[in-house]
Amino acid sequence: MNPKALMLGLFTVLIWGSTFAAIGYSLKGGYSAGHLLLLRFLIASVLFGILAFIPGMNFRLPEKKDFWKIAVLGWIGISGYHICATSGQLTISAGTAGMLIGSGPIFTTIFAVLILKERLSRLGWMGLGCGFIGICFIAIGSGNASFGVAPGVFLTLLAAIATSIFFVYQKPLFKKYSAIELTAYFTWAGTIPFLFFAPGLLETIETVPVSVNITVLYIAIFPTAIAYLTWAYALSQANASSISSILYLEPVIAILVAWVWLKELPASLSIIGGMIAISSVLLVNVYGKHHAVRQAPPKTKALQ
Repeated sequence: MNPKALMLGLFTVLIWGSTFAAIGYSLKGGYSAGHLLLLRFLIASVLFGILAFIPGMNFRLPEKKDFWKIAVLGWIGISGYHICATSGQLTISAGTAGMLIGSGPIFTTIFAVLILKERLSRLGWMGLGCGFIGICFIAIGSGNASFGVAPGVFLTLLAAIATSIFFVYQKPLFKKYSAIELTAYFTWAGTIPFLFFAPGLLETIETVPVSVNITVLYIAIFPTAIAYLTWAYALSQANASSISSILYLEPVIAILVAWVWLKELPASLSIIGGMIAISSVLLVNVYGKHHAVRQAPPKTKALQ
């Protein structure tokens, strides 16, 4: 991955890592999951609408043959992901949610191998196996009782799978559309299902504390609009599974921010699982990906 893609990816993950604590604070402050989702994406949709009309942006409408593909990806990667991820945080801590979402690179790598025909060595597959072991530890440590698994674990894993499908299938679209165009399309499409949660939104905005509304505004502008845009730029310039491996840093940031902001820490077993999962990405990208690139035929470099 080139330095520009790396820096954009790191910036994105830093912002996304703070989102879990911000969501937890908003949910505890009076927002329902549905109202939180609708408000943050309405604001993000308006921001992208403004960008689309700025002179010089050369913002194009999607081609007719790509319309449904973009719409479905928006529903999977935006609507499906955020409904599962936000609802999952109703029963698990922000740090635990961050670690489970951090498992996304595992699924992204698998989908990239199956769909984009990217190459992975034996050591790379061993790294993925370690990642799944880490996920199991995180899940077991999420419950209050011994060896219990909180319901939010399953929703959050579904969110990780949804975002992995989203990242991999949007990759070919970068040949036709710019990162900002695609991010706007996905945001607009993904916002439509959230309109189901519209009843009662204004009352919620009026009754929650000002600090909670400011937090929602932060979520809408930075993690929802800016971070999705910088991630799209990073993904357009790098191999899908390699750039997605940066997401392994997201749980570390999520745990630290939740600890400072919400005074929340995951269970020890979950933290051990997170360490295993994060370590596995080193095996995949330092050894597995390095060997795969060296052994792959020259034409695979076009995927970079």
